[in-house]
Amino acid sequence: MSEVTVLAYGAGNVASVQFALERLGAFVRLTADPGEVAEAERLILPGVGAAAWAMARLRDLRLIEPIRAFRRPLLGVCLGQQLLFETSDEGGGTEMLGLIPGRVRALSPGPALPVPHMGWSRLSQVRADPLLKGVPDGAWAYFVHGFVCPDGPATLARADYGGPVPAVVRAGNRWGCQFHPERSAAAGAHILKNFLELPA
Repeated sequence: MSEVTVLAYGAGNVASVQFALERLGAFVRLTADPGEVAEAERLILPGVGAAAWAMARLRDLRLIEPIRAFRRPLLGVCLGQQLLFETSDEGGGTEMLGLIPGRVRALSPGPALPVPHMGWSRLSQVRADPLLKGVPDGAWAYFVHGFVCPDGPATLARADYGGPVPAVVRAGNRWGCQFHPERSAAAGAHILKNFLELPA
């Protein structure tokens, strides 16, 4: 059985992530303990809400350095993907984890599309990667976000919402999904299964 640690730091949709992983047969540990994070086989960083609050919470719990030092598979989900980058414009400017170069900006899709981007969008330009094995172009994923990560070399898949939205990113052992895989039906379950199968 695969083991996975989910950061329960008060800024994430932890229960639904836990249940989705358990449906796949994983043993899930929920923790905000820095020592348990450092020793985890795989780590998921969920996130819902404001970047500045989430980073302050990680700082208060002494989790920033263990996350930055983590060398086994790490997956950021929704806000958790954004936290992997260097900075965000949210809250007047927020320093993030700095694991992937770039700045997170407010989503600005034009007057015809509401912000936040909330609902189902198709994945496109899906690149070959172990996390996306078996996930085709056109797969549906469920998004809820008002800020967007920079589109660059780290992007593995995109969605379209008045412009490209980096939907999956990677830098080394760190991956991110801007959407919620735990709410993204078959494609999301497939991605979580792939994550559980990554060598720790």
